[in-house]
Amino acid sequence: MKKEYKEYQDIMYNFRYAIEDIPFSPDLCKIIDVIKKCKGKIITTGMGKAGIVMQKFSSTLCSLGIPSCYLHPGEASHGDLGLISKNDILFVASTSGKTREVLEIIELARNIGTKKIIGITSHLDSPVRNKADLILDMGVVKEAGHLGLAPTTSILVMLALTDCLSLLIAKDKGLTKKQYAKYHHSGYLGAQARKDDQIY
Repeated sequence: MKKEYKEYQDIMYNFRYAIEDIPFSPDLCKIIDVIKKCKGKIITTGMGKAGIVMQKFSSTLCSLGIPSCYLHPGEASHGDLGLISKNDILFVASTSGKTREVLEIIELARNIGTKKIIGITSHLDSPVRNKADLILDMGVVKEAGHLGLAPTTSILVMLALTDCLSLLIAKDKGLTKKQYAKYHHSGYLGAQARKDDQIY
């Protein structure tokens, strides 16, 4: 039991300190401004676990009144790239920045006129840093567990960054509880935003 508890603590400390060590990205204010002025929608993409985070990012943005959708990078080259217009912003997420499908979608998006591409990445030698217009920096991340390989800590950091960005954008755009309620007609959150007890 003591061994398991120690391992449990080590993993939790890894998560805790990774969140505390997330750097302030120099491009953060520019990213907020670009999204605020966006005339299209926010398209997010990423492979594997990063892709799941980006799906959640899109969902959170939509719930805050910011049109967004997820584009699977593997499907993009098979026709789904038609989702993107020149007025959209493309968010690409990859911890290493070396994921083939993610690098490919950047080039494909450029070819159809996407003007703003924002990268979320960690590794200092990440190719995404050079290919994107702006970077949301994850900082140096060490994965938890005895293998140090499974995407765990990096995904937690990515999730924290995108959630933080979503909230900052919503505040900057002046989103009110009344407006929030319009996007949450049903359920507990809608009732809380409307300040009534009607849970539909």
